[in-house]
Amino acid sequence: MVMENAREVLVIGGSRYFGKRLIARLLAAGDRVTVLNRGSSQLPAGTRHLTADRDDENSLVRALGSRTFDVVLDQVCYTPRQAALARRVFAGRTRRYVMTSTVEVYEYEDSIAPVREDAVDPAAVSVDLELPWHEPEFRESHYGEGKRQAEAVLAEDPPFSFTAVRVAHVLGGADDFTGRLAHYADRIRAGSPIAVPADNQPATYIHVEEIADFLFWAAGAEFTGPVNAASHGLLDTEGLCEEVAAQLAEGRVVFRTVEVGATSPLSFRRRYAMSNSRAGRLGFTFGDVHRWLPQAVAETLGKP
Repeated sequence: MVMENAREVLVIGGSRYFGKRLIARLLAAGDRVTVLNRGSSQLPAGTRHLTADRDDENSLVRALGSRTFDVVLDQVCYTPRQAALARRVFAGRTRRYVMTSTVEVYEYEDSIAPVREDAVDPAAVSVDLELPWHEPEFRESHYGEGKRQAEAVLAEDPPFSFTAVRVAHVLGGADDFTGRLAHYADRIRAGSPIAVPADNQPATYIHVEEIADFLFWAAGAEFTGPVNAASHGLLDTEGLCEEVAAQLAEGRVVFRTVEVGATSPLSFRRRYAMSNSRAGRLGFTFGDVHRWLPQAVAETLGKP
């Protein structure tokens, strides 16, 4: 049943992992949900589907037609070019724009204290639209920079209420496509070495259900500017492996220190600790990573 005060919500991308959980929350709230992607994923019942290439302005405009939205939730904005295109297309089409950003915007902020949003002010970020953002390898290797510049483009005198949600590393869910926890489970079962930096640093995390809750909440809020989304507590590779090993029938944890070169996923040479105090002041209550981590590991291992 559609509620009388139902919002018109557009989700760009987001048809898997925490995106599909976000869509489920919007539908449960009675919102009219439209999902825009390239048409490659199955969508939940009750959504409307638009097929378009978000990198092609004409394709996007044709797909949208005369539609307008109360909220746009952009799950797949990775570059300033994509942000500039979205800014042009959605100016006058939406009241609020929520971009899913990342903790990686702080890749140069190696701070002992959890990093606050003002450490990376979008207004102070230089934008270069001429870089080869269309090349997949360049975009992947400049992930944090692409997100920083995308935030900067959308935040400059925005034509709509705009916020960038800087998401911590996400864990949990049987459908975690990243394979990061599975990597540790496989190596612990086999007793294979887990490569970590000599000075292994902790990070903040968030559960897949919690980030879906947060994005749903942000869609209905009025605040603007960047906001960090992370559970309370820090977690390092040792703590992560300890929990994985506790849920395996056999195996052992073996670490191999790497001075230079590749390390295992979720092992860091610098701290990725974000402060969630702004979100807390705005009214969102986070859980604690050490409370939900056992559940996240169990979900990844396929345990009930």
